[in-house]
Amino acid sequence: MPSSDSASPCAPTFLSKCTVFPDQTSTMGNLKLSVSDLPMLSCHYIQKGCLFTQPNIPLHSLIPLLKSALSRTLSLFPPLAGRLTTDSHGYVYIACNDAGVDFIHANATALRICDLLSPLDVPEYFKEFFTFDRKVSYTGHYSPILAVQVTELADGLFIGCAVNHAVTDGTSFWNFFNTFAQLCRNANKSIRNVPDFHRDSVLISDAVLRLPEGGPQVTFDAHAPLRERIFSFSREAVQKLKAKTNNRRWPENNGTGVELMRKQSNDQFHHAKENNGKAGTILENWFKVNSNSKPQTVTETVEISSFQSVCALLWRAVTRARKLPASKTTTFRMAVNCRHRIEPKLEPYYFGNAIQSVPTYASAGDVLSRDLRWCAEQLNANVKAHDDAMVRRFVDDWEQNPRCFPLGNPDGASITMGSSPRFPMYDNNFGWGRPLAVRSGRANKFDGKISAFPGRDGTGTVDLEVVLAPETMEALESDPEFTKYATCRL
Repeated sequence: MPSSDSASPCAPTFLSKCTVFPDQTSTMGNLKLSVSDLPMLSCHYIQKGCLFTQPNIPLHSLIPLLKSALSRTLSLFPPLAGRLTTDSHGYVYIACNDAGVDFIHANATALRICDLLSPLDVPEYFKEFFTFDRKVSYTGHYSPILAVQVTELADGLFIGCAVNHAVTDGTSFWNFFNTFAQLCRNANKSIRNVPDFHRDSVLISDAVLRLPEGGPQVTFDAHAPLRERIFSFSREAVQKLKAKTNNRRWPENNGTGVELMRKQSNDQFHHAKENNGKAGTILENWFKVNSNSKPQTVTETVEISSFQSVCALLWRAVTRARKLPASKTTTFRMAVNCRHRIEPKLEPYYFGNAIQSVPTYASAGDVLSRDLRWCAEQLNANVKAHDDAMVRRFVDDWEQNPRCFPLGNPDGASITMGSSPRFPMYDNNFGWGRPLAVRSGRANKFDGKISAFPGRDGTGTVDLEVVLAPETMEALESDPEFTKYATCRL
């Protein structure tokens, strides 16, 4: 929560805090946490928000309007107004008990939009626009599952949400945020994407996650020195990069019909079957780097997607910047949406976590000595193979050894790609225009944590929120292969 006695003269000043309740009484029963939800109990709350220009509504009218819209939105998303509860058998549920969420109004009128978007590194100011700083998701047993902070700026407004990561993933979060905006803008219009709360898929398990007294803690140093920058890939840069990865001359298909940056190629092959040997190399333990793992041999000619091309470029550049020994095993983790991969499929707006972390391993020597296409092929093969059978193998693996997800980079050679350029982060308008920018808080930040955002213009650009150790970031900034395609977003 912002504090008026912060050392920074630009820090937000706390004006008010209240609890917002759903405008209708919930009739939803307890929702059991799934095998995708439970590992997130040791993660920080998700912190994401949007920067807007100055509303054309006076603040004394806007704040009640936002509270009213939030109240109506909570009635459509009852779990967000509830609390976590653990029964006598150790199963964790969301009690949809209308306990309410926090709503905070803060003032930071010493700051202007240009103060936030001009610096090369993401300024620390953004981190003060969220409450529940570094709050662990397990604490949702006795704390609100959601908190909204509205921060006034000299010429704008920031709306930041902190939400329990054991309750939502990115798909669920942005559906909530966009519904909140829609109901604020037009209270009488029916919502576009109705959330689905069914708990009858393979993700719902009888396995019990045993937790330490007092709950789990994050598995990385949340206070380690880091730098954070937003790198932008223009539509043209993405097209050029994809053409290079697919060994095509540029320009080809330059103009209409070019694939937008929506990971469509990743999802296109989700039913593809890989041979047993290849699948066996993919199902590594989620939480260990297998130093003996061998890079996959890809013999077929495959189409590499735009997003896989960007990821391959980042993998090479960060590995080079870290100056790792050639024999060091590197790991590139990607969060894969399982909603459409499970048979029978989950609804597109299934509420909860429906993601699995897919690791790809290769030695630093291979990453740097082979070409960009080779790196992209390793990522492509793993994503293609993640079908219904593979999702179930991941579930079985977790049930054999239930555990929380240890985020972090303990060996100094890992990259974790989160979020997605598919998420509709700019498809929200509270009544005074679309966001200028999307930003996050301090939650779940460590060396090698990357988050992919869509570009604001919606033409196929992509922004990467890159968090690295200071010396690694300095080397990345001058990497000629990386900077050929990426520019710092201002």
